[in-house]
Amino acid sequence: MKLAYWMYAGPAHIGTLRVASSFKNVHAIMHAPLGDDYFNVMRSMLERERNYTPVTTSVVDRNVLARGSQEKVVDNIIRKDNEEAPDLIVLTPTCTSSILQEDLENFVERAQIDAKGDVMLADVNHYRVNELQAADSTLQQIVKYYIEKAKKKGELPEGKTEKPSVNIIGVSTLGFHNQHDCTELKRLMADLGIEVNEVIPESASVHNLKNLPRAWFNLTPYRELGIMAAKYLESEFGTPYIDITPMGVVETARCVRKIQQVVNAQGANVDYEEFIDNQTLHVSQAAWFSRSIDCQNLTGKKVVVFGDNTHAAALTKILAREMGIHVVWAGTYCKYDADWFREQVSEYCDEVLITEDNGEIGDAIARVEPAAIFGTQMERHVGKRLNIPCGVIAAPIHIQNFPIGYKPFMGYEGTNQIADLVYNSFTLGMEDHLLEIFGGHDTKEVITKSISADSDLNWTKEAKAELNKVPGFVRGKVKRNTEKFARERGFEQISVEVMYAAKESVGA
Repeated sequence: MKLAYWMYAGPAHIGTLRVASSFKNVHAIMHAPLGDDYFNVMRSMLERERNYTPVTTSVVDRNVLARGSQEKVVDNIIRKDNEEAPDLIVLTPTCTSSILQEDLENFVERAQIDAKGDVMLADVNHYRVNELQAADSTLQQIVKYYIEKAKKKGELPEGKTEKPSVNIIGVSTLGFHNQHDCTELKRLMADLGIEVNEVIPESASVHNLKNLPRAWFNLTPYRELGIMAAKYLESEFGTPYIDITPMGVVETARCVRKIQQVVNAQGANVDYEEFIDNQTLHVSQAAWFSRSIDCQNLTGKKVVVFGDNTHAAALTKILAREMGIHVVWAGTYCKYDADWFREQVSEYCDEVLITEDNGEIGDAIARVEPAAIFGTQMERHVGKRLNIPCGVIAAPIHIQNFPIGYKPFMGYEGTNQIADLVYNSFTLGMEDHLLEIFGGHDTKEVITKSISADSDLNWTKEAKAELNKVPGFVRGKVKRNTEKFARERGFEQISVEVMYAAKESVGA
C-alpha cells in the first residue's frame, strides 16, 4: 500500500458508491471505519445535491471487532430497508472488511430473509482494483442481477423496440460533466431519430433494467464506466455496443456513422451524411474556429495532456488533428487499460506517459515547458507553481468542474465548449505583459517556486533582481534552465555571472 497526498483514482468502494448512489431509490451500506465515509460530503458538495446521499456507514470499531460484524451489518440493512423502503440495498465492502476476511455474502443472505427490498453484495476485490474498475464491475453486477431476476420470474420483455433505440450506459454521479454530456447525447439521438430506451445508472430505476435488451444498440461514451455491462448485454442478447466517444468534430462524426451502420444492419434505412455536414458547418463552430486566425496563432504550440483514458485520448486527438497544436506528451493514470490508450494516442503525440505518480507528472511537465497544460485539478496546481496555464479536462475534479450552466464536452455543442476551453487556456498575446504593467502578478513570488523538492540552490540578491527583469511568461523557464546549468557544474549559489553563463550555454 502506498501513502500519497494525491490520488487520481480513489479506492474501490468509492466506485461502487458512485454507481449505487446514481440509481434512483437504491441505498448503499458501507462496511468501514469512520474516516472512509467522506463520500457523502463529497457528493453532496460537488453535485450540489438537495437530498441526502443514500449511503450509510456501518461503522467498524473496537466493539464490532470484539463481537464480530454480522449482527450490526444485518441490523443496519434491515433498519434502512424499513426506514427508506429502497428497491435495492448494496452492501459495499472496503479494505477494512477485506482485511477482517468477513463473509459478507453470508451477511447479505441473512439480511435478505427479513428485508422487503432486494439486497446484494458488490463483489469487488479492494486490493486489486481502483475506483474506476470497481464502478464498472458494480454496474455490470447490478444489471446482471436484475436481468436474471426477470428471467426467473418470466418478466423479461421479448424483441426489440419498434423504432431504432439506444441505451446510454455509463452516466454516473461525480462524473466529469456527465449530466451535461447526457443531455447533449439525448439531443443528438433525437436528431438522429433514435429513441433513448434507458440511461444507466444515473436516475435509473433498477426495475427498468429488464428493459435493456429491447434497445437496438448500446452507447458507452466513457471508457471507464459501462464497457463491462455492454459486453454482458452483447454476450447474453447479441446487442451491439458502440464505444466511440463523440468528442470533437472528427470523433462525433465517426460515432454517428457507426450508429448508422449498426441500425441499418438491423433493418433500418438511414443516411446521416447530410446531418453530419450541416452540424459540422453550421452548428459546431469548432471547424470554423480551427481555420480562423485565432486558432492559427496556436499552431505548433507545445502542450501536454493528462487525465483518464476517455478525456485524455479525446483531447489529444482534438488538439493534434483538429487544431494543429503540438502535443509533446499525452498521459493517463488508467494503468489497467494502458494498451488501449497507447493505441489511441501514439500517432498524435511525441511520447506516451502511463503513471499514477503525480510527482512524476509534475516533473515531466517542468521538463518540457509547455505553453499550456490540459489535465486534472492536480495538473492545474502544478501549472500554478510553474506559471503555466491549465485547462481541466478530466477527473479528479473540483466544484468548479460542476458548472450550473450548460457545458457538455460531447456532441456538436461539446465541440464549441472544448474549442473555448483550449483557446482560453493559453496565455495570449500581450496578456502577461499587461498584467505586470498594471498589476496582477506578484513577480517576486514566482522565482521561489519549482516542482522538484531538490531545489537546494541559493540565489544572490542581485541574481533575483536580474531574474525579475525577465518577462513573466518565460521567467520560470529561465529559472529552471539556470538551476540545471548550476547543478551540472556543481555551483551551490547562483549569481548574476552564473545566470549569464547559463544563458550563453543555450545560445540565448
